[in-house]
This record gives sequence, structure tokens and C-alpha cells, in this order.
Amino acid sequence: MGSSFNDLSAVIAIGVAVSMVMRLIRQPLTIGYIITGIIVGPALLHIIDTPDSIKIFADFGIALLLLIVGLGLNPRIVKEVGKIAAYIAIGKIVGVTSLVYVLAQFFGYDRTSALYLGIALSFSSTIIILKLLTDKKEQNRLYGKISIGFLLIEDIVATAVLIGVSASASSEGLSIQTVGSLLVKIIGLIIGLVLFRNLILSRFNTMIAKSQELLFLFAIGWALGLATLFKETGFSLEVGALLAGVMLAPLPYAQEAASRLKPLRDFFIVLFFVSVGSHLHLENVAPILPEALFFSALVLFGNPIMVLIIAGLSGYTKKTSFKTSMTGGQISEFSLILILLVNEVGKVDDSLVTLVTVIGLITIAISTYLITYSDALYAIFEDSLKFFERRKARPENEKVKKYDVVLFGYMKGGHEFIKVFEQMNKSFVVVDYDPGIIDTLEHRGIHYVYGDVTDLELLEELNLEHTKLIVSTITDLGVNNGIADWLAKVNPRSVFICMADTVEEASELYTKGATYVILPHYIGSEKISAFIKRSGLKKSEFNKYREKHLAYLQSHYDLLESENNAA
Repeated sequence: MGSSFNDLSAVIAIGVAVSMVMRLIRQPLTIGYIITGIIVGPALLHIIDTPDSIKIFADFGIALLLLIVGLGLNPRIVKEVGKIAAYIAIGKIVGVTSLVYVLAQFFGYDRTSALYLGIALSFSSTIIILKLLTDKKEQNRLYGKISIGFLLIEDIVATAVLIGVSASASSEGLSIQTVGSLLVKIIGLIIGLVLFRNLILSRFNTMIAKSQELLFLFAIGWALGLATLFKETGFSLEVGALLAGVMLAPLPYAQEAASRLKPLRDFFIVLFFVSVGSHLHLENVAPILPEALFFSALVLFGNPIMVLIIAGLSGYTKKTSFKTSMTGGQISEFSLILILLVNEVGKVDDSLVTLVTVIGLITIAISTYLITYSDALYAIFEDSLKFFERRKARPENEKVKKYDVVLFGYMKGGHEFIKVFEQMNKSFVVVDYDPGIIDTLEHRGIHYVYGDVTDLELLEELNLEHTKLIVSTITDLGVNNGIADWLAKVNPRSVFICMADTVEEASELYTKGATYVILPHYIGSEKISAFIKRSGLKKSEFNKYREKHLAYLQSHYDLLESENNAA
């Protein structure tokens, strides 16, 4: 084992190579990161003999991920999905713990080991699910909100269990005084942070927001500082980092800070997945492999079925219930932490640690596919899911705000439309399927929905029945025909403006019911012809017009400064 720098460099190099292979065979990169951990860990190359050697980097990534999640949390989400999230979390924890407690004893585990195994397998991974939801840009969809909601409740329960195990192993044991002390600590910390934010931090909003470098450093320092504070006071760094984001969420620079931190988060969160894979010792796997496969299947299939039943009984549609259930098919990072802790205090033996580690690797790897391809899986099992949906499922579009205007696509003239909508004081939302565009919209504080306009579920969520104006800057004829057909069914009174590349396409869209079809070449030719008529053939006038156009493009579409000086 060489220096830490050499070890980390080797890990990253191997991670890049494995990730390129995963990309070539069209597999999720998360699987590649876990495979990297197995390769560099004790199982194969021994580059990382102890997982703790990269744990600090993994913790850094976890803190940044939870900070960004907290920055995006809105109190309305709690009101919207709090009840169903609580039902799922409590139902899953009680149901899985009880079932595993009974089944584990058939494999020869004592009651204490069976109990801790059941608790460990009842928690789902916040880190895995949040990473995959944000990769898919679906954390703000209804099923994404429900998933985040039940994960947060599970994290609170997991933190309480960890605190309880730690306290019971101490000389004082777990007592009413210990629990009371922890409650006083958490309440005091929250009150202190709220007062600090409102009385002190708010005075420096302008200074922090004016400097991008200061904003970047402040957000990192705030997250790591609170994560450390909560860890040192008996809680977990995860709770501290998440609360750090929640505290900053109401401030004006919250979204800007989140945008700046995402590249750094993406780098360090890779090392968390590598750390997960590096826990595996192959020589200890064979004896516990049958139990590992059995309990992995229970987590992968039992947890989703439990969530399906709870969500279905609560009145959600089969698609929302199914996609929510797919997020629960793995165990949590808290599961590994819990088993390691109870092993350290002598409550369980090393075989249970290996068992939970193998279950974690299997379930995280397979559930990554389940979440990534949940839409395709739903299409396969849609007819079989009717059993999990009540006859009168609640209409999910009631949860979505009604907009006066919906804009499909942003880059091709979307900015001009948005200026008009704002001047008219109309509520609007932009729908786009390009992650880069979504980042731009989020950075500029523009309401958006990430999704494919060809997805009928998305159109239902947008609640177009009450929209007055729909604008599509997409030039794909099939897409615009689909929107026109949908509007003819649900809202024929709305105004539909779209784009076409040719006169023939425009004619077809008019036949479909489009109110006005924009032909960019026709409008562009008309505009430049008017300019020629007005300004004559003077190149100086054209140069002024050119400079004005380039300044506009640079301002609104983030073109490079060098383009403004091009010949």
C-alpha cells in the first residue's frame, strides 16, 4: 500500500476505466463505481486494504449531496406527501423487521442477531435513491417527493436506533435521562441555528451572494461545519448536512449555491460507492451466500410489494405506487453503520457484518437498474398492477399548480417568450428534456418540469385542461402533432403556438388545430428584409446590428466572449 495520494489516484484511474466500459455497454455508472470498489479493495487488488482510508472523501460527498437536497426542500412538500411518507416508512420498518426477525431464526441466528438484521434490512438508502432521482431529474415528480419523504423519516428512525445502540453500550446505558438529553440537544441546536440564520446570517446575504467564490466556500464550510457539530453532539453527519441545507433554503442565494456545488458533489459521491464495494472480503462470502441471496431477494421484492400495497391503499395511482416502490429495493448505508456498531459492542458476530455487506452490494446493484429503468418496467407490468390501485385513485394533477402558460423547449427562442409572460404577469412553466437546460433554468430561478413531452403521464401532471396558452419551440413534427392531439381532447379552447421547418409541416399542424405555426426561416427573412429596407446597404449599419445581436446571444445563451470578437 503506497501513499494516500497514490492510492486515491489509482482508485480514480481504475474508476474511470470501469466507468468507460459501463458506458460502452450502456449500464448505469453507479454499478461501475461499486465494481471499482470491489477491484481496489481487499477482494482483489488490495489498493485499499481498509475502507476507512477513503471514508473521509465518501463522507464529504454524502455531506454535499444532503446539503443540496436540503437546499431544495420546500415546507409545502411536507404538507403534500408527509402522511403517505410516514405510512410507508413506518409500515416498511415494522413489516420488514418483523418478517426478517422470524425468518432469520430459521437460518440459525439467535434472537438478538435476528432483530438487528431485521432492523438493518428495513432501511432504504438515501444516498443511492437521491443520486439516481437527481440523475433522472425526477426528484420533483410526485413519486420522487414521496420517496424523499419516507427516506427522511427512515433516516430519523435510523439515527435514533444508532444513538440507542451507542447509549446502551455505554456505562450509563439507555435511560430516560439519556433520551431527554438528546431531545434537549436537538431542540437547542435547531433553535440556535434558526436564530443565527435570521439575526446574523441574513445581514450578510448581499455580501455572500455578490462573490461566487465566497458563496462556494461559505456553502461548503456551512455544510461541513454543521455535519461535524451534529456528529460530535451524538447525532449523525447526514442529519447535520441535511439540516444545513434546510436552514439555507429560504435565503435568496440557495439555488445558486446548489448549482455551484453539484460538480464537486458528483466527484466525491463516486468515492462513497467505491467505499461500499471495498467492504467486501471474498473469502468470507461463501459460507453465508445462501442467506445473502435469500434476504437480498426479500429486500428486492418484499420491500417494493409492501410499498405498493401501502401507496395503493392510500389512493395513489398504480404508476406512482410502482415507481415509488422501485426506490425501496435496497438497504441503506445506515444498515452497514448499524451492523458495524452492534458488532463493535459485542452484540453480533463478524458473520452478520459480512452478510449485511453482501446483501448491500447485491441490492444496491440490482435496485440501481430497477430505478433507472422503472418506466420500462412499468410498461411491462402495467396490466398486472391493477390489483394495487383503488377504483377511485386520487387525481395526481390536483397536486400540480395550474399555469396560465406552458412552454415546451427553451433554447429556440424560449427566453423571448418568458420575457413576454413575465411582463404580462402570467404564471408559466418550462418543460425540457435536456439536463443542461434544466440546470440553466434552475440557476435562473425559472419554474421548470424535467420530462419528455411524449410521455402522456407528464402531460397529465401538467394539468393542461386549465392552461390558456401552450407554446412549443420544438420543431419535431411528431411531437407537435402529439401535443395538438392531446389538446384537442382535453383543452380545445387553449391557444397552441408551435414551430415547423417546412411549409408542408406547417400546413399539417394547422390541420391538426394549431392556432399559429412559426416558420423560423420565414420570420427571419422577413425581419432582415425589413432591416435592409430601413438601413440600405451600409456595412456600418450591418455591423451595429451584428454587435447588438451578438450581445443579445451572449447575454441570454451564455455564448463565449470570443464569439463576440470573431471576424
